[in-house]
Order: sequence, then C-alpha cells, then structure tokens
Amino acid sequence: MLSVLLQTVAVLFGLGLLIFIHELGHFSMAKLCKVRVLKFAFGFGKELWGFTKGDTRYSICLFPFGGMVAMAGENPDEAKGEKDEFLSLSCYQKLLIVFFGPLMNYILAIFLFAFVFNIWGLATVSKDAYIGNLAPKSCAQQAGLTVNDKIISVDGVAINSWMDLITNLKDKAEKNINVKVLRQDKELDFNFVLDKNPTTGNGMLGIQPIVLKEKTTFFKSFYYACDTAIYQSTFTLKYLWDKLIKWEKPEVAGPIGVIQVMAKSAKNGLESYIRLLAVISVALGLFNLLPIPLVDGGMIVLFLVEGIIRKKISLKVVGIYNTIGLSLILLIFLFATYSDLIRLGVDKLFK
Repeated sequence: MLSVLLQTVAVLFGLGLLIFIHELGHFSMAKLCKVRVLKFAFGFGKELWGFTKGDTRYSICLFPFGGMVAMAGENPDEAKGEKDEFLSLSCYQKLLIVFFGPLMNYILAIFLFAFVFNIWGLATVSKDAYIGNLAPKSCAQQAGLTVNDKIISVDGVAINSWMDLITNLKDKAEKNINVKVLRQDKELDFNFVLDKNPTTGNGMLGIQPIVLKEKTTFFKSFYYACDTAIYQSTFTLKYLWDKLIKWEKPEVAGPIGVIQVMAKSAKNGLESYIRLLAVISVALGLFNLLPIPLVDGGMIVLFLVEGIIRKKISLKVVGIYNTIGLSLILLIFLFATYSDLIRLGVDKLFK
C-alpha cells in the first residue's frame, strides 16, 4: 500500500513539475516583456492558497498537475489593444514568450541528466558484445543464451562490438539464424528464429549489453547532458519522419503509458526516476516545438508568418487554424491512448 502511494505521489509530482516548469518559462519571459500577467498558478482546480502582487494573482491549486499562465490580451476576442497586452507585442517578443516554455523543458532536462551523470555516473555500453541481461520470453532466452555470454558471430559473420551485432541483425527479423557465443572459454552454437522489434521492424535478440558506469566531472556532466538531449530529439524526429514517409504507424505513449512508465521508474529507484523525468521533459519540449496549431510550435509559425507579411492574420484565419490544431491534438491523444490500451492487452478482453 505504501509503495503504491509513493508511486502515485511520484507520478503527480513529476508530471506537475514538468508542466509547471514549462509554464514558468512563458511567465518569466512575459514579465520580462512587460506583459500584464493576470494569473500564475501551480496546479489547477480550486485555489488552496494565493496572494496578489501587482496585477498578478499567484495561486497554489488543489490538483498539483502542472500550472497555467493567464496573460492580458492573449485572447483575440478580449484584446483591447493596450500596450501591456500579449497580442500588442512585437512579433519577436511574442515568439520569445511562446518559445521559452519548451526551452525551459530542455533546460530542466539538461540539469536532470547532468545530476544523474554527476552522482551515479555516465552509463556506457561495453565495447564487446557481452550479454548483460535478457528479456523474459525473448528468442535469446528461450534458445538458451545466458548473461555474460559473449556473442562472437551471427550466421558466420564475426561480431567484434555491440554495434556490429545491431547492424548484423537489422534485416533478419523473423528469420532463422545461427548465433555462436563464448561461454567460459567454450564456443557454443544456437539456432533459432529471431524476434522482430515492434517499433523499428528490425531483428532483435531481446538482450541488453553490459552497462558500465563512468564517473564524470561537474562540467563534463553538463556536456554529456546537452549531448543526450540533442540525441534524443534528433532520434525522435528521424523516427517520426521515417514512419511518415513509409506511411507506418508510429509507436507512441499516451497519458496511460507515461503514468505507467513513471510509476515503474519510481519503484526502480531515484536514479531511474530522475532520468525518466529528463527524458519526458525533452519529449514535452520537442512536442511543443512541432508546428501543430494550438501548441507552442504552431503559435511560433503563426507569429513568423505575421512577421514576414508584416500584418496581423485575420481572426477568421486564426480560428480555422486553431480548429485544425485542436482536431490534430485530439487525434494524437486518442491514437496514443489507444496504443496504451493495446499494450495493456485491453483488446484481448473483447475477443
């Protein structure tokens, strides 16, 4: 019972922190641009505690699940054209306010990654293709491979590194293969059908490499943290682009999947939990930079167009633009939730 309670608190705190930091980015830049901020809240729902300073009401609300920033004049129907309203700002100022939400998610991720690398060390994969772990019911486990086996060849091709192994297995999904391993100075042969990675479609053994921990200095940890955030972003974009041009269904996690993974990581320890928060923070920042109407990236596109044509886009066009964005976001949400339910096996209940 206590474990479930701690996992619930960890999920609520984690998601609340990520969304709050995002809104803090918008709030901070709005204040710097002298926009009249009407409300800045942590959480949502009924206000539990708050105070007013200047024009801004600062609140802590009942449900600690994110935050919100209400700026004067951000709604076209209510804007009066006063100089301290959001829509009265110059194009570049509006861009900065919108951009700083995703940017704060990236900054948070970098600090979290750096903290993990500095305290627990940077995880590096062993150069040799040693098996560090096997997934339950994977083809490798069922064939008889064990932890600490060193894979030395696949179908007669020598394996000198973990990358050699990945490259060699890429096009062999669901095919019969021969794997030769070195176990306590003895060479053993295994023949079995290779599993298929449901995400990439590549062949996979269902094994993990031996992971080594390398201690890093304070400054090096930030370098590696930046590199990790950039790699995660570029990998995600390449993956989505590849799925788009191949017209294939991408594997994505919705609210249910995110909550499930966060609860599991909290159970696995502080390092796993903080690392996952960093990963989700990058994903949240990246998603908000995508050119989807209604999210930050869509607003950035809108303000860029205004800057290029040097006049405000009509409210009718903005309304259509936002309606399209709302429809896209709803479709993404439904698809991600459906994917979560399929992974949980809910579809099997109706067969």
